[in-house]
Amino acid sequence: MTAKTIVPFGDSILRKRSKPVEGITPKIIKLLDDMKETLYAVDGRAGLAAPQVGILRRVIVMDCGDGLIELINPEIISGNGEQTGTEGCLSYPGYVGVVKRY
Repeated sequence: MTAKTIVPFGDSILRKRSKPVEGITPKIIKLLDDMKETLYAVDGRAGLAAPQVGILRRVIVMDCGDGLIELINPEIISGNGEQTGTEGCLSYPGYVGVVKRY
């Protein structure tokens, strides 16, 4: 596993659309491993998306305190209610804002 460099806020890759993962290949497994290493190396408290390490794939790793979760091609299929809380971003260190999610 190799920790990757976090792409900083303002980089154009963060505005591009990620491509779906077509199959779980050794390359995707390595990406997930590298993203896990990166998340923990920078003390990420929630999650990291592949574009944040310069890869335009629909892959996320997250750990909200209950252990690592790896998501490939995640989709929101239903929702209920709303939640407001503070969020930060590893691509924009030091910035925290209030976000409302539905």
